[in-house]
Amino acid sequence: MTSGKFLMVGAGLSGAVIGRHLAEAGHDITIVDARAHIGGNCHTERDPESGVNVHVYGPHIFHTDDAEVWDYVNRFEPFEPYKNRVKTTSVDAQGQRGVFSLPINLHTINQFFGRTFRPEEAHDFIVNEQADTAIEDPQTFEEQALRFVGRDLYEAFFKGYTIKQWGLHPSELPASILKRLPVRFNYDDNYFFHKYQGMPQNGYTAMIEKILDHPGITVKLETVFTREMGADFDHVFYSGPLDGYFDYELGRLGYRTLDFERFTHQGDYQGCAVMNYGEEAVPYTRITEHKHFSPWESHEGSVLYREFSRAAEPQDIPYYPIRQVKEKALLSDYVALAEQTTGVTFVGRLGTYRYLDMDVTIREALDTARGFEAKRAAGAAVPAFFVAAL
Repeated sequence: MTSGKFLMVGAGLSGAVIGRHLAEAGHDITIVDARAHIGGNCHTERDPESGVNVHVYGPHIFHTDDAEVWDYVNRFEPFEPYKNRVKTTSVDAQGQRGVFSLPINLHTINQFFGRTFRPEEAHDFIVNEQADTAIEDPQTFEEQALRFVGRDLYEAFFKGYTIKQWGLHPSELPASILKRLPVRFNYDDNYFFHKYQGMPQNGYTAMIEKILDHPGITVKLETVFTREMGADFDHVFYSGPLDGYFDYELGRLGYRTLDFERFTHQGDYQGCAVMNYGEEAVPYTRITEHKHFSPWESHEGSVLYREFSRAAEPQDIPYYPIRQVKEKALLSDYVALAEQTTGVTFVGRLGTYRYLDMDVTIREALDTARGFEAKRAAGAAVPAFFVAAL
């Protein structure tokens, strides 16, 4: 099979992984990105004053059960052990403001209600005295939370945070957002369940730099993609906004974006990496202290971000797809338009209008690259999407 000349739009995880795979197969890869750096929203950089490795667009914690993906990232950058242990401030059942552990676990329950429950006792208390069992088939986020944990815990830990994060009342959000029972009846405060969890030793940008370090890959930063560029290549892999590829001709898909208020501190400001603020009256959703994302390092100074969520405007960086009814209808129209378009495959979080964890992004990028090679070898048409469900 002859070598090809392929364009990756976006120097984040999708473009880097697909580009590397195809470069190793002998193809000529060009990667363009409108930003002045690689890594997309995973970009990390050293603060020149404190030396802290900062997650510039908000924290990214790597967690997966996919052994191949875990081996892949460690091939380029060693990962250090890291467990995400989130804290939150809120008001307990006695009206006292305090710091609690998330996800809700046995410690959270005992602290919140001023009790000393054993696991079985806590379970019976939540199920029999707190949960709203009259809600048999939860349809909304609020109903789902009330059904499983009851009003007190819902209002302390879910309601205010959700309103700030999504700009909607939980009664307007689907139950699917709260996918599983949001409580543990033990003292496990590890936010994730996955087998492999960690952080790249020198940050995600260092890892992506190594992925892109191949003689068959050319990276062009501060380069805005236009569809006319595709004429110079055999195929385009596009990880930008799906609606943006078509110049928003059908309308704009809805996103939430984040504003960051950066501040510094000498010493340890909050004692943990992530502190949520569950009360609606507090305007920010959380404060992140970035030196705690690299616990194997030691820094006297500290860099922190307050995070504010709001609806994305056209000039903003899109973070979270809203995917309400009208957005899903518009997405279907764009998917139909994309499937009529040849010479381009849409990939990644923005290209498929889905929230994706990093491990899923890498898995789909590897599968897309392999699927593309197979289609090309067979002389078959290359689909606009290699993922089945959008």
